[in-house]
Amino acid sequence: MISLAGNLDLVFPVISSLPASLPYLYISTRSSPLSLGIRREDKNIWERRAPLSPDHVSDLIQKTSTKVYVQPSNNRIFSDYSFEKAGAIITEDLSQSDIILGIKEVPISKLIPNKTYCMFSHTHKGQEYNARLLQSFLDKNIRLFDYELIRDPKTDVRLVAFGKFAGYAGMVDGIHGLGLKMLSMGFNTPLINVSMAYAYPTLDDVKYHLGIVGEHIKNFGFPKELGPIVFTMTGSGNVAKGVQEIFECLPHEYVKPTDLETLVNGYNGEFKHLNKIYGVKVTPDDYIARKGGSKIDYDEYKAKPELYTSLFHEKIAPYTTMLANGLFWNPGYPKILTKPMLKEIQNNPKNKYRMLTISDISCDINGSIESTYKASSITDPFFYYNAANDKYYQNFDNGGIQMMTIDNLPTELPLEASNYFASRLYPIVYKMVENKFDDPIVSRSIITEDKKLKPEHEHLYKSLSNIKSESDRISVISNSQRKVLLAGSGLVTKPLVKYLLSQKNIDISIASNNIDEAQKLASGFQNTKVVELDVSNGTQVDSLVSAHDIVISMLPATLHMSLANSAIKNRKNMVTASYISKDMESLNQSAQNSGITILNEMGLDPGIDHCSAMKIIDEIKGRGGKIRSFVSWCGGLPAPEDSNNSLGYKFSWSPRGVLTAGMNSAKYMLNGKTVEIDGSKLLSNSFKNVPLFKGFNFEGLANRDSLSYIDVYGLNRQELSTMFRGTLRYRGYAELMESFKTLGLLDSSRISFKGTNTELFELKNCEEFCKHALNIPSADLDVVQDKVSSALKLEKTHSRVRDVLDAFRSFGMIRSNNILSQNAQKVISPTILDGFCSILQRNMAYDLYEKDMVALYHEITAEFEPGNYELHKSSLVTYGSINTDGTVNETAMARTVGIPAAIGAKIILDGLVKTKGVIRPTLKEVYKPTLLNIERLAPEDSIIFNETCTKVGIDELKARSIAFRL
Repeated sequence: MISLAGNLDLVFPVISSLPASLPYLYISTRSSPLSLGIRREDKNIWERRAPLSPDHVSDLIQKTSTKVYVQPSNNRIFSDYSFEKAGAIITEDLSQSDIILGIKEVPISKLIPNKTYCMFSHTHKGQEYNARLLQSFLDKNIRLFDYELIRDPKTDVRLVAFGKFAGYAGMVDGIHGLGLKMLSMGFNTPLINVSMAYAYPTLDDVKYHLGIVGEHIKNFGFPKELGPIVFTMTGSGNVAKGVQEIFECLPHEYVKPTDLETLVNGYNGEFKHLNKIYGVKVTPDDYIARKGGSKIDYDEYKAKPELYTSLFHEKIAPYTTMLANGLFWNPGYPKILTKPMLKEIQNNPKNKYRMLTISDISCDINGSIESTYKASSITDPFFYYNAANDKYYQNFDNGGIQMMTIDNLPTELPLEASNYFASRLYPIVYKMVENKFDDPIVSRSIITEDKKLKPEHEHLYKSLSNIKSESDRISVISNSQRKVLLAGSGLVTKPLVKYLLSQKNIDISIASNNIDEAQKLASGFQNTKVVELDVSNGTQVDSLVSAHDIVISMLPATLHMSLANSAIKNRKNMVTASYISKDMESLNQSAQNSGITILNEMGLDPGIDHCSAMKIIDEIKGRGGKIRSFVSWCGGLPAPEDSNNSLGYKFSWSPRGVLTAGMNSAKYMLNGKTVEIDGSKLLSNSFKNVPLFKGFNFEGLANRDSLSYIDVYGLNRQELSTMFRGTLRYRGYAELMESFKTLGLLDSSRISFKGTNTELFELKNCEEFCKHALNIPSADLDVVQDKVSSALKLEKTHSRVRDVLDAFRSFGMIRSNNILSQNAQKVISPTILDGFCSILQRNMAYDLYEKDMVALYHEITAEFEPGNYELHKSSLVTYGSINTDGTVNETAMARTVGIPAAIGAKIILDGLVKTKGVIRPTLKEVYKPTLLNIERLAPEDSIIFNETCTKVGIDELKARSIAFRL
């Protein structure tokens, strides 16, 4: 072991010469060290890194006697047990920690005031997207320590970083992608055996496997059409070093940039050029020139980069097979490859097998590689840019250059990356635990302290100016305990309560007429209490509303009005997840006069569908585009593997709303034609095929009056050809439900029981219901079959008749003794519809280990110039979760309805919603913070939208647009 003195000036010079895994030892003179917390990473599912390893934690505890608290995580590369064995305390609560370490940004809602936080905050450059986070550090009196600012005082070189591991993973992923690209072109190569970096347990495993692949290259080579294979590498920092280290695991030969033309043009198919990969390391000297032709003058280049241009497309790219870009680039400097340059390369027949893949490890959006228009993900790492028509594609079917633009590459090698990072961070953490924040290196790494920006960062106040006054007001609100009245205790309320209580300083009163249900809900949470609610008792409602800061009504829509009127009377804001009814809309002026906001449609559909749509619409309009088409689909369904009944549908609550929705009238516009459908004909006018995703067998129904949303979304009716909102179901649903309707099973008029109209009667079993509902003498199969065949006007052997009979048989309506309830259920004011709902609810409920699914899909077409279209798509597919015993933990429907409603309450409490009256989340002040909070949800609560934008011509638009395919 090596013992180092506690002076960082002595520590840092030797860091670079020590192995990454070697611990550092210090002599501690402090008797009361600061405590340390290590938070669980929750930005995305791939983030498995940790800022310190268990070995470092063990050493820190032994040498300082500090307490280390670690949040539990099954995702972290180091297990909870390994930290516990090292002496750490495993706990959710990090409030006991003085210093809290993480890797990525911490969600604002999870920041604990008056702490020291260490992370990559992405704030010190004045990044707009994290301005509110920076302001929160000030508001909450947080000392912010940013890893990116840990630099050598003499050279200003970063001392703590992951760059080399980005290079490792980026090169491995690029090689993996190149193997796929070559295969798509009809060439099997040894590279097809290389996996993504995350598929290997360690970096040593990566290198070992590349050695095996290298032997295949040596023995069998590449197809002669592809030779010679040339990897071009840009950059000179740690990223480039990582790239080169991976490259050198394969049989290789380095060549000079000036030799590329001779190498490629002189190639004659000889095997000696095919059993290795040629590598070329390029610097700006090789491709940057002054406009006019003279060589680069670095002093002038730095001072006036606009005088220079890139010749990469002439000197390097025509001879490159794969480009691994690790270049550090700043705006204002020449792009090394613009889209026109790529088009010139791609259009040259000589370059058919050149520039196949770009692994843009730097991932500067619209940066040094102009075709990098987005960051790809580890889950979906590649997209394809066809420079010939300037279009992007998600697969290789349409040709083009393969792009890899993952922006969190080090997470693919979490073990080595964490050990390497931790070994360099450890001396700094030791200093902080000793409370030596005045140490020069530690001090200059701090951005905020004592509710102020450090002097060297005061220029960032300018980036906070737009939110400063708002944040001052929010901080006052946030420091006091807020009281939320939640009306309702049904299925969607658990995620709502969970989210709100995670925000701190919130107490929730659960008001319900079902006390047992409410108490069961409250039992899982602190800071909750249960109160009885009778919405017909105005005095009681006023008493409850006046005692709280905000009301959230998750009651049936017909019961909102009592609470809304009381909210206006008592000047309390309110949130619901329901459509704005005519009665609710009539309260708009009263709510404005009272100075309150009643935020409606804050759930799933309506709710986050509005948020996602308006984000895209406003962005298009901001760029001068015209919205030509809007199509939206949404459905709450069983997961595909659990859609195992005749309707392909299941119920977690009363089916009545679902059944009656199939009889609503509808109005929409599709490709210039306005369509109106009477409610009695909605089911027979279903869309038999809704091709959203290849893996789903969807059909759909038009959803109410789509045309009303033209004004709701601020669209121009004269510019629109399509305006459509629909409900998704699995194929076969509408036809079977239409059959039920034809048979009278959806009849909501009173039932005649034994020849008399009665207010109260008993249904003994499903067979008896079948007899009376279908008006037949018995529920025998042949009798029921005759009735169904006759009513549907079809032969007895017709598939539709068989489907109905199969459904009846599964419901227990044919030769069944299934009893509707244990005591022969009694129904007050019964209808055929009510009886059928009872049967469906018993027979089509979710079973153990079954989960639900929510699918949401928007397609928006915009035109910027005649014939120049953009096809925007935004989709969300999420599933419910189940407990280990097979019971439901949380449904997807509950999550996607409850959490948005909770976020709506949060942003109102935080003072972000200034508009008064009856509103929906189509306002930017509502949808923008809502989507931001959704992005910051913990992984187990994630609601993830997948957005794409493709430039298309009219012919491709017709081929790809859902509107034209319906």
